[in-house]
Amino acid sequence: MAKDANTRQIDNESVEQARTAGEAGWRVSRYNLSASIPGTKNIAIANLYKGNCAIYTPLEMYLLSVLEELDEHHPIIERFAKRGIIVNFDERAALEAMGRSACAYARGIGLTICPTMGCNFDCPYCFEDHRRGKMSAEVQDDVIALAERMMDASGSNSVDVTWFGGEPLLAPDVIESLTERLIRLVEERGGTYSAGIITNGYLLSQKIVDMLERCKVKTCQVTIDGMGATNDATRRLAGGGPTFERITSNLRNQKIPFKVNIRHNVHEGNKAEMNDLKAFIDSIAEESGNNLWYYPAPVSGSDIADVRGEQVGLLCGTDASEVSIRQEAERFQSGRGHYCGANSMWVVGVDDKGNLQKCWEAVDKPRMSFGTAHDWDPSNPLVTASNPDNLTMYLNTACPVPDEECRECVWLPLCVGGCAQKRLFEGRQCVAFKNDPESYVLALHARIGKEDKKA
Repeated sequence: MAKDANTRQIDNESVEQARTAGEAGWRVSRYNLSASIPGTKNIAIANLYKGNCAIYTPLEMYLLSVLEELDEHHPIIERFAKRGIIVNFDERAALEAMGRSACAYARGIGLTICPTMGCNFDCPYCFEDHRRGKMSAEVQDDVIALAERMMDASGSNSVDVTWFGGEPLLAPDVIESLTERLIRLVEERGGTYSAGIITNGYLLSQKIVDMLERCKVKTCQVTIDGMGATNDATRRLAGGGPTFERITSNLRNQKIPFKVNIRHNVHEGNKAEMNDLKAFIDSIAEESGNNLWYYPAPVSGSDIADVRGEQVGLLCGTDASEVSIRQEAERFQSGRGHYCGANSMWVVGVDDKGNLQKCWEAVDKPRMSFGTAHDWDPSNPLVTASNPDNLTMYLNTACPVPDEECRECVWLPLCVGGCAQKRLFEGRQCVAFKNDPESYVLALHARIGKEDKKA
C-alpha cells in the first residue's frame, strides 16, 4: 500500500536527521593515555582532562576505535562521554580559558604567611636563606589591612591561610594573634576561614597542637627523610643534632585532631627506605589514632644548597620517574588552567618583613618581591606594585602556556606548563615520567581503576 505524502515527508526527515557520532561532533579525546592491564585482555584508559581512569573491555575498545561511525544515539556514547575519553568540544581551548580566568577569578583569598624566616633546622637541600627575627606588630597590621583590601577587590569573603617560614612554630604568638584578627574579619563579612601549616614537626607539642586547633588549622605538613639516622643526615638541627626521634614521638604521643601529611623528600641517599618509612608512618597512625598520610616527593636542586657547599644526591632518570608517578597518582585530578596559586592574583605570600611574593620558593628573597603588604592594592595591582614584573611574569605562565611544544603535549592538563618558578628561572621541566605513560596509567588503575569500572 502506497504511503501518503505526509508519511513520506516524515520518513525523509528521519533519514536526514540520522547522524553518525562523528557528524554530531564526537571525537576521541586528545588527552587519553592507555595501558594494557597485565594478565587480562582489558585496557586501562586515563583521561587527563576529566581526571578519570577506568577499565575497558575489548568490545568497548572496538567501539571506541569506530566511534565516528556509530549512530550518535548509541548507548556507549553517553558512557564514554561521562568518563571524558570522548568529547564534543575543544579541550585545549577550555584549558586555556581556565588559565585566563585563573588570574582574576577568586574562589577565595589565599595567604601564605611567614611569621618568621628563622629556622631551627639546617637541611642541605633547603631553598631558603634563613634569617633571624619575627613579624612585628606593625607588619601584622599591614597583613590584616591587605587581607581586607583583597576581600574588597575580589568580592570574596573566604580566606585560606598557609603558615610557612622558616619554621612558623618558632613564632606561635604571631600565628595566634593574626588568626584571631583574620577570623574576626571574615566573620564580620559572613565568610569562611581555613588554615594549614608547613612545619618540621620538632616543636609539635600537645600545647602547640591545641593552639593550632584553636587557630582552625585543618592540615599540617611534616617532612621526614627516612628511618632514624637516614633522616637525621638531612633533617638536622641547626648547629647539628638528630630530629627523627623527637618528630616521630610528637606524631605518636600527641592527640592531633587534624590531618598530617608526611612528606618524604626522596633523594639518592634515602630512596631505598620509601616502603619502610610508609609502613612506619602507617603503624604510628594506627597506634595513635592520628590521621597521618605518607607521600614521597623527589628532591630538586637549589642555589642556596649550592652556596652551602653540600650536595644531596638528586634523583634522575627512572628513579625520579618512579617517585613522581607514585606522588602524582595519589593526587590525580581533573585538568585545570593553572599550576598553582602563583598564577592567581588572589594568592600571595607574605614574609616576616611584609614583602609580597608569588611563590613559596621566593619568600626569603626580597629581590623577588612585587610589593608590600602595606602598599599593594589588588584593585589597582600593577600601579601599586613596587616591581610589577615580579607579579606579571608569574601570572603569565598560566595557560595559554607560552610554549608551542607544551600546547601540543598530551600531558598538558596534568602539568599545565609546570612550576612557574622553574619555568622562569631554570627552564621548562616536564613531568619525570613523560616518556612512560603506561606506568602512570597502571599506577592510577591500581588506585582507582577498579572503583571507576562501575562508574
